[in-house]
Amino acid sequence: MSSSFAPVRRREITSWCLYDFANSAFTTLIVTFIFSEFFARVIVGDMVQGTVLWTRAVNISAIIVALSMPVLGAIADSSGRKKTFLAVTTVQALVFTATLFFMGPGMATLAAVLFVVANTGYEGTQAFYNAFLPEIATRKNIGRISGYGWAAGYVGGGLLALLIALAMIELLPKDGDFNVRATSLLVVAWYGIFSIPLFLFLRERARPTSLPGTSYVRQGFRRVAETFQHLKSYREVAKLLLARLVYNDGLVTLFLMSSIYASAVLGMETADLVKLGITANICAAIGAFALGFVNDWIGGKWTIAITLVVLSIAAIIGATAETRTGFWIAVVGIGLMVGPNQAASRSLLGVMVPEEKEGEFFGFFAFSGKLSSVAGPFTFGVIVAATGSHRTAMASIIAFFVIGFVLLMLVDEKAGIAAARAETEDLGERAFPNA
Repeated sequence: MSSSFAPVRRREITSWCLYDFANSAFTTLIVTFIFSEFFARVIVGDMVQGTVLWTRAVNISAIIVALSMPVLGAIADSSGRKKTFLAVTTVQALVFTATLFFMGPGMATLAAVLFVVANTGYEGTQAFYNAFLPEIATRKNIGRISGYGWAAGYVGGGLLALLIALAMIELLPKDGDFNVRATSLLVVAWYGIFSIPLFLFLRERARPTSLPGTSYVRQGFRRVAETFQHLKSYREVAKLLLARLVYNDGLVTLFLMSSIYASAVLGMETADLVKLGITANICAAIGAFALGFVNDWIGGKWTIAITLVVLSIAAIIGATAETRTGFWIAVVGIGLMVGPNQAASRSLLGVMVPEEKEGEFFGFFAFSGKLSSVAGPFTFGVIVAATGSHRTAMASIIAFFVIGFVLLMLVDEKAGIAAARAETEDLGERAFPNA
């Protein structure tokens, strides 16, 4: 944790949170509420086929990230260059998001490929960004700082960027869907501008740990292999990653398919979807901020457990709602719990990993998260393709929350924290044997 590093300045915490403020515009406008629905309805031109193709694009990018991030995280640890890796993946996300502006009817394959590259870049940033959290937080405030980051994200990309997007959709020319396509450029500008403070002010505290004469790539593979070999030493982390792999599947599918579902089942148009997103993100910001304190009080495990219970109830309401009012109620419940769930998952991992392996373990965190971007969306797409029913597909999400809850109950939070402390102390003794 931060106690082993140079003192943390307040502006570093602020700039770290501001990156969440910046990149959430991508998730909100591209993945969840605008481009995904535009892709299915306009670019593909068929909601069923569009849903299937969208889930496949998500699956491909998820697999790429899942396979690459543990190694890249370990390389970032070995080289002490997490910020460099974060910069490269950020630029990748920005450049390919900009290309989505040029997509229109009949360009489904190209649009899907460009989205895959953009989404791979965006998801790649998460492992390096999250790995800075244990460096700027203590065990006493990591829940709050993680919650601050998520809250900033929901206020930024989830609220302010959506408000601007709504104005663009209603005021800009509608010819050729210019008003909708232009929101991709909004994402690029928002993400690019507000990510700058992190690269200016957040310090790279970790020291390079690669062996002399050994390449960073080889060192990265070696460290991942060692972690797998000694995974029994991190049993609680493994349990958490498994539980998150399952319950995050439900969350990811909600993010990816909510706008397509609302459009196909309830007939909501783009402006309606943006308003829905604004409401959801206000609730998410409130939830992430408020339950950050609850997290520090009762621990990450039980905070996550609470969110899974409420998410299950909200998902049932959403899948069975016959009116827009019922669906709005479900969205509010989901919104209030999404932020705390993600923030608590991140902070719980943060207190259960050794200091010298933060990038590596957050690479596995991304691995777990991206594998969970496969089964849920794939199941959703298969059900829609087989039945033509978006409502039946939405109901399948509930199972991921229930199973994830059961697996989470197997995690011993105290044992995980103790193991991380012991490993950190052991690494310190080996690094400074005569200290």
